Amino acid sequence: MEKSPQTGRRGTLELARVLLVDDDPTSRLTLQTVLEAGGYHVDAAASAAEAIRLMESGEYELVLTDLRMESPKAGLKVLAHARMMDYKPATALITTYRRTRTPAKRRAKANQAVLIQSEDLPELLGKVAELISERATRRVERELRHTRN
Repeated sequence: MEKSPQTGRRGTLELARVLLVDDDPTSRLTLQTVLEAGGYHVDAAASAAEAIRLMESGEYELVLTDLRMESPKAGLKVLAHARMMDYKPATALITTYRRTRTPAKRRAKANQAVLIQSEDLPELLGKVAELISERATRRVERELRHTRN
């Protein structure tokens, strides 16, 4: 059977791959469970270093990371590395905490990052789907530009 973008070698549906990075085991497991229930294949990392190793060995449609992990800006390191990858995953900061010292929207804007708050699960899954869809559109547009040149 021929492999298409939506199906694997045996005709089974390939799930979009998401890398979830959060040092809080409870948040990580909860978000991983929600994302997997939403139809995504999720790899989870507990640190920026682990996330970078996973990005180097696999390809992801989306990288979701907490900002503060082993250092206050470890999540920014994850986002920067993801944006350097040839496969260009969509990226976003995710927070499971309602209150942070720096207002979340201002922090996300300052770092040019999409911020997803996980309190509203349907909104979370909708935003994840939107980010993956936008990435797919950008890839198709890039491929079309390359074929024209």
